[in-house]
Amino acid sequence: MGSAMEKKWLFPLVISSVICIFLLATSLNLGLVSSRQAINSIFSFLPSRVVTNQSSPAFAETIVSQGPPPPPVPSIPRFAYLISGSKGDLEKLWRTLKALYHPLNQYVLHLDLESPLAERLELASRVDNETLFNTVGNVFMIKKANMVTYRGPTMVANTLHACAILLRRSKDWDWFINLSASDYPLVTQDDLINTFSPLNRNLNFIEHTSQLGWKEDKRAMPLILDPGLYSSKKQDVFWVTPRRTLPTSFKLFTGSAWMVLSRWFVEYCVWGWDNLPRTLLMYYTNFVSSPEGYFHTVLCNEPEFAKTAVNHDLHYISWDIPPKQHPHTLNINDTNKMIASGAAFARKFGHDDPVLDRIDKELLHRRKGSFTPGGWCAGKPKCSRVGNLNKIKPSPGADRLRHLVGRLTLTAKFGQNQCK
Repeated sequence: MGSAMEKKWLFPLVISSVICIFLLATSLNLGLVSSRQAINSIFSFLPSRVVTNQSSPAFAETIVSQGPPPPPVPSIPRFAYLISGSKGDLEKLWRTLKALYHPLNQYVLHLDLESPLAERLELASRVDNETLFNTVGNVFMIKKANMVTYRGPTMVANTLHACAILLRRSKDWDWFINLSASDYPLVTQDDLINTFSPLNRNLNFIEHTSQLGWKEDKRAMPLILDPGLYSSKKQDVFWVTPRRTLPTSFKLFTGSAWMVLSRWFVEYCVWGWDNLPRTLLMYYTNFVSSPEGYFHTVLCNEPEFAKTAVNHDLHYISWDIPPKQHPHTLNINDTNKMIASGAAFARKFGHDDPVLDRIDKELLHRRKGSFTPGGWCAGKPKCSRVGNLNKIKPSPGADRLRHLVGRLTLTAKFGQNQCK
């Protein structure tokens, strides 16, 4: 009898449940219950182990608009360098490294695959046997060399490789600077530190323009292949057909291949929390002289980074008009112009040109074969060991550089000459 009664009530209960579910679904479709909060309130009496966070960003891309975390305070600015070279550049690279060295900085060295094995082994041996480098541990050589074609995407790939190494090796740097063995500093590292100390750490010093001019026809529209992507023998890029039109989903920018980039922007290029850096890397794979456009186009097509652009590469470079593929090789007759420019670096220089000796003597106060002296230097001979790292001794070069950087950053502050 009891069993019959249970069966009698079971059928109406099932029918009632079905009708309730149907009515609820109908009300949702009609918009009577439209919000997730309203739905949640209906079932609020039910216990739940799921906790929703309404304040969390919906997409990873919003990390760009949120900006980087505030930098720790106080902090002496630190720089992460890539110094790269090719066949025959060993001595130039080593001289540039010692002129640039400071214990607070990070350094990645690269001699490309065209360099003889003996040169690469010699560089590795010098790094390993330099007592100061071993003590501080801030100089790293890429021993598995990359093939690099100057006008091809392999140079961009090599730069990103160095950026990734620097990001992994140290959290304590603020700006990335790429140089070649043909570059040389015009100021000491203490001058650079002194000048950059008051600056916003998110600024990017990158010469750029969207006015492509002759580059539109000669670089943007042709399609090239870089043999360095697949060949162990160095060859120049070669052209293929058909040509392509200019892109419509992003705007092209071009400029100097030498730059000073913020850590925040370098992280964005390497980690790419939205797809723009990867998309443009694929596009620039077939672009003539991609090092003169990739980082510029990434930066200026992301609004949050575009407002950090400072339109200068902090280099003194002497070009033809219109510029050719390579700039003039500087000599002692260019000394006054270099100094007057206020720039931090100059290029390009020949091996052991007399002008380098003059820069060492008059601007860097550096003895042949030694490190550029700074407040950190201690021991005998001078700079043979690390002293007070917080001691900064700027030279007159800091005044020249500060004047240039001050003018540039003021222009950028008002959005002038910035990603246009």
